[in-house]
Amino acid sequence: MDSTKKNNPVYSQSDTSKVEITDAEWKKILPEDVYYIARQKGTERPWTSKYENLKEKGTYYCAACGNALFQSDTKFESGCGWPSFYQPISKTSIIYTPDHTHGMERVEVQCGRCKAHLGHVFEDGPPPTGLRYCINGVVLDFEKAKEAEKTYNDKSKKE
Repeated sequence: MDSTKKNNPVYSQSDTSKVEITDAEWKKILPEDVYYIARQKGTERPWTSKYENLKEKGTYYCAACGNALFQSDTKFESGCGWPSFYQPISKTSIIYTPDHTHGMERVEVQCGRCKAHLGHVFEDGPPPTGLRYCINGVVLDFEKAKEAEKTYNDKSKKE
């Protein structure tokens, strides 16, 4: 766990309880770039994400709270400039909100645990869902499959 996660008391890859803290608290615990995207609904520049071309197997988590969002086997190359997925890890991992900003009709996707802005979902993705979750890489954390399996097993032993 890096130092930014150590300074974030709500970050957990095993706790699924909803996170409700003030904007001022978020500003104290999140790195500036994550805060800008997650809390101010910003957008990173296309083709700048370290995850855009990542091909490793594993799990993508919310960088603000640690909530599991996507499995790497649902990631695909969409050509849009942001990491794209065709399906979230579970029905509760994502919240869908109408977005009418910038003169467009879109559907915003937010983290199901902390309501961080993640990106948008579009109906031009591949089978089996036909959906394209276009996600800002700044608000993602990635854990390789072996590490994710160990985290899951450690969590199961505690329960």
